[in-house]
Amino acid sequence: MAFNSIIYVKEGSIAKITLNRPKQMNSLSRELIAELNTAINLIGKDNEIKVVIICGSEKFFCVGADLKDLAAVISPEEAYQFLKNVYTSFVRLEKLDKPVLAAISGLALGGGLELALACDLRICSTTASFGVPEIALGAIPAAGGTQKLPRLIGITKATEMVLTGQPINADEAYRIGLVNAVVPGERMMEEVSKMADQLASKPPLALGVAKSAMKTGMNMDLESAIEFERRCAAFLFSTEDLKEGIKAFVERRKPSFTGK
Repeated sequence: MAFNSIIYVKEGSIAKITLNRPKQMNSLSRELIAELNTAINLIGKDNEIKVVIICGSEKFFCVGADLKDLAAVISPEEAYQFLKNVYTSFVRLEKLDKPVLAAISGLALGGGLELALACDLRICSTTASFGVPEIALGAIPAAGGTQKLPRLIGITKATEMVLTGQPINADEAYRIGLVNAVVPGERMMEEVSKMADQLASKPPLALGVAKSAMKTGMNMDLESAIEFERRCAAFLFSTEDLKEGIKAFVERRKPSFTGK
């Protein structure tokens, strides 16, 4: 399938989506969001895919919404629908039953940072910079930024980032738990590939259930979340993968998971 604003590649059990609007610094246009949705559909239907990687270019992961698209928005109703479409795409990415890795180099701003927040794990290069600068335009982050950022890094730092619009560098992002690792730029994709291969070797059903248990439980009270966790764990005892995992452990061999 041909794409204009992204590059979609499947290599074995790993799918890679590269944002591909270099002249627009990988900003989020309506076309890019539509193509991202198409790629998510392909990934969701493909049982061979175990892990997803989202990346941009060396200088720009994504700088947020395309301001030319936003300039054409002339009413609150249109703005609401535009933002809803962007957020819905990010939620669909987040709800994939496969791990999603963000490989971040250069600028990740506004909607670009919110896209990264929709991923399960984030690895960045030393050149990465993160921010939500919408306040300078008289706007606010509205594709999950004001809600997901405080839940991930805490209300104090998130408030500072949203109200000042000032970016933070890669080391600060790692310190506050925004990213999982910071690596030199020339090694970033190598490290991301290693992580993807490691995840692809795990039982896919358990990966999906683990994602669901954590993300769903975060919106529950603790007692309800623990009950949900138990039900998720109990379900896995009906799978061939868990039986294979236990048998392989007893037999001291490497397990062979089939996703069943």
